Amino acid sequence: MNILFFLNSFFLGLGLTMDAFSVSMANGMNEPGMSRSKTGAIAGTYAFFQFIMPVIGWYLVRTIVGLFDSLRKYVPWIAFLILLILGIKMIYDALNKHPEKATGIRLTAVVLVIQGIATSIDALSVGFTISDLKVIPALVCAMIIAAVTFAACFAGVEIGKRFGIALGNKAQILGGIILMIIGAEILIKGLSEL
Repeated sequence: MNILFFLNSFFLGLGLTMDAFSVSMANGMNEPGMSRSKTGAIAGTYAFFQFIMPVIGWYLVRTIVGLFDSLRKYVPWIAFLILLILGIKMIYDALNKHPEKATGIRLTAVVLVIQGIATSIDALSVGFTISDLKVIPALVCAMIIAAVTFAACFAGVEIGKRFGIALGNKAQILGGIILMIIGAEILIKGLSEL
């Protein structure tokens, strides 16, 4: 683990959290008088799912690729394609979304869990990107992603409460761009190691 590892983990977290950040802003708009504890619960839920999904993805890739070591050379390509597709989808969704439709949801515990899962599904693919890491670095990476998610989502709710959802699409576009850049970096690094 070096400074590049921590920077990549931070930026990976930043890219992955943009969906949750956007939804957090919408939640803040829905409930402008939301308490700090509820804001923390929203951010904590998203952070939990952004932590657990990469760990699950890492475990699945490690067990499958561990059995078929010859597949390891395809992991950078798979990670690149997944992050490219997710980045393009995030940008497409941001450009074709109507933010006003996102503000009519009553935020219950069930809705919050569903939002947490939905906004972190793409983090499952991060298992491909961190599959070359050992257990501790993989967990540290997932913790950094979770910490970034918590901070971004807490801020997202606060921004949503004060300024509305105007930044939502721009945040999602930035997230898509970051995912594509990280995918390209992984591919370049993977090809250089062949």
